Amino acid sequence: MHEVKRNSSFEGTMRKNLVKMLDELGLHTYLNISSALDLFNDASHLVHTTSVLTYPVFYNGKNYSGTTPNILKTELLKKNIMEGFATEIGTIERPLIIPLGVNVTKVLKYLAGQDYMDANNILLGFPHPSGGNGHRHKQFAANKEQMKMMLQHYFSKEMTVG
Repeated sequence: MHEVKRNSSFEGTMRKNLVKMLDELGLHTYLNISSALDLFNDASHLVHTTSVLTYPVFYNGKNYSGTTPNILKTELLKKNIMEGFATEIGTIERPLIIPLGVNVTKVLKYLAGQDYMDANNILLGFPHPSGGNGHRHKQFAANKEQMKMMLQHYFSKEMTVG
């Protein structure tokens, strides 16, 4: 199962965009790997990919985009988040969480506000890497320096703690 997940996670254009942005932020240098692309190969043990919704969700016969209905105001979706993702992420010690898009960020901010995770471990401002996200480049550019500082802070704390 690990091999299947490693080979299929963010395959294609989405993976290419994700790797490019993570490399621009310098994540690979903190992890002592040559590129974030290694996270999908030899360094796959360093990454845990997951979703805030652990099961496929359809709304009006289409794949749920995370927008309508509101993910945090829909009891069924909120219950899935709390019983699935919140429980899962709680088993990982001090994870660096990279939310892919604004709707995931909204969920993570909510969970941090409820003390399910440390808000300082969330890389806020990271855009969804989909080729269909026309705002990806603008959002990344607007948040790039803030995200670089967050990574520097996260990894400097890790080095002094561990």
